[in-house]
Amino acid sequence: MKNILHLLRYVTNYKKEVFLNILFNVLYVFFNLFSIAMVVPFVSILLGLVPSPEQLPEFSFSKDAIIGTVAYYLGYYKQTLGFFTCLIYISIGFVFFTLLANLCRYFGYYFLSPIRNGVVKDLRNDVYKKITILPVSFFSNFRRGDIISRMTSDIGAVEWSVYSCLQMVIKDPVMIIVYTISLIFASWKFVLFIIIVLPLPMILIQKIGASLNRNSYKGQQKLGRLLAFAEESLSMVKITKSLNAEKIMIDKFSTSNTSYAKTMSRVVARQEMAAPLTEFFSIIILSVVVVVGGMMTLTSQMHPAVLIAFTVIFSRLISPVKELITAYYNLKKGEAAATRILQILNTKQTTEEEYKGNKECKFANEIKFENVSFTYENNNAFNLQDINFTIKKGQKVAIVGASGAGKSTLLDLFVRFADPTQGKITIDGEDIKDFSLSSLRLSHGIVTQQSILFNDSVKNNIAFGLTDFKDEDIKAAAKIAGADEFIEKLPNGYDTITGDRGLQLSGGQRQRLCIARAILRNPQILLLDEATSAMDTENEKKVTRAIANAMKGRTVIAIAHRLSTILDSDMIIVMDKGRIIEIGSHQELLDKNGYYAHLIKLQTL
Repeated sequence: MKNILHLLRYVTNYKKEVFLNILFNVLYVFFNLFSIAMVVPFVSILLGLVPSPEQLPEFSFSKDAIIGTVAYYLGYYKQTLGFFTCLIYISIGFVFFTLLANLCRYFGYYFLSPIRNGVVKDLRNDVYKKITILPVSFFSNFRRGDIISRMTSDIGAVEWSVYSCLQMVIKDPVMIIVYTISLIFASWKFVLFIIIVLPLPMILIQKIGASLNRNSYKGQQKLGRLLAFAEESLSMVKITKSLNAEKIMIDKFSTSNTSYAKTMSRVVARQEMAAPLTEFFSIIILSVVVVVGGMMTLTSQMHPAVLIAFTVIFSRLISPVKELITAYYNLKKGEAAATRILQILNTKQTTEEEYKGNKECKFANEIKFENVSFTYENNNAFNLQDINFTIKKGQKVAIVGASGAGKSTLLDLFVRFADPTQGKITIDGEDIKDFSLSSLRLSHGIVTQQSILFNDSVKNNIAFGLTDFKDEDIKAAAKIAGADEFIEKLPNGYDTITGDRGLQLSGGQRQRLCIARAILRNPQILLLDEATSAMDTENEKKVTRAIANAMKGRTVIAIAHRLSTILDSDMIIVMDKGRIIEIGSHQELLDKNGYYAHLIKLQTL
């Protein structure tokens, strides 16, 4: 259970609540013990079930002396005050101490609540923070639905484990220790008998717990795959319907869901076995205690009050033992969830941990790719190899080539979504790894192939990531991007909600908002990854012209499939299979009559 215990370090953020929880649980145990273990013998003596001694025993700290002293005074007050008066006083005392015990129990739970919820809050914040700052390459190995499962279901399982663990290390152990000491004081022989037979149920409980851990991990994995499939299905609902594949998707989901349900049924079956198993063994032991104790009482080997006290205390001990074992099973179940959460929290942040740059990125002269090669993890072949070129400040550079040539990967390395496997990228002679990530990325404005918008207003989407902006600047950026025309026609203008992933807007409209978002930052370097792909010819020309006017004196790096949009570029880089095969201006490349000229002829045709 090392993983779940590792997550318990979050409890240290709530030291005050932990102290108060321990305090009130200890008080609860003592008040509860006094109200039960002491009041029952009192009533037994008052009712005459146990005779009181005629003379006050000589005082000592022995068990018999204490019982004799209590019995003597109870008999004395019974004669002087009367039976009913003593019974009323004892009843009032019983109610008073029971009230105190339950008040302490309530406050114990009261101070446990902020610990439990606070730990889960802190853990969820850390998981989300880690997911947000991890390099983009991390998400190629994890499906989004599985990550969501870890942030919801797995953290929910950890919440119950934290609750159970706090119970297991604070309340229940205190009750068990205090009750056990009382039992030893009452009859150490009976306690020794219990210890001898205890290993048998404990071995059985441990085996069930190990099985629970294995099945819980399988269940969490299957739930992650189930949610990943559901998320994927929702994102492709149009394709599913257009291909009449609804039944196929329903059958796949049903199969996956049935498999998850079967696994979780096994988990629940083993988890629910804790309480009845514990209670069964406890009742067996209690029955043996009553039978043996009764025989010892009849032969005057044991005082009747001792047997009554032992029986009552042992019966009260069953509940915390049962809770303790249930908590143990919850921990075993939470261990599987903790393992999956720690897979995220322990993921290495390559770009931020190995290279903690602190310099400010100030682009003044040139950008260089020097012998850059790159390959993704677990991939033997290079995605990029021996990339060398220089971009001067103010140049407009285009990168062209077939799909899969490595164009987008090249931009990913430039903004450090990943780092080169070999070689380096420099800005004004400084390795970009020496710059702080925030400074490096603030110098770039990025517009990707996919028009990524949030379910928020048009204004907030354009200003996303900025805290200090003016409405006039947003409108100016939208005008440059050619977005002001359709924004003004929207129901609420710039306050119109774009919908989930911006689906309330057309593809061209979404892309123009993304361009406006990049322009608003007035970056030194503008990166366009097929930025006009979703636009019609008229809007494409309009936006291309607007960007060209707005970015004068700044550097533009554009990936383009439509070669008509990059004819005026200062430099065109032609890529194929991860390598640069041609570099030059449009006319220079046409004169070479190579691969670029071939692409031009294809698009012209």
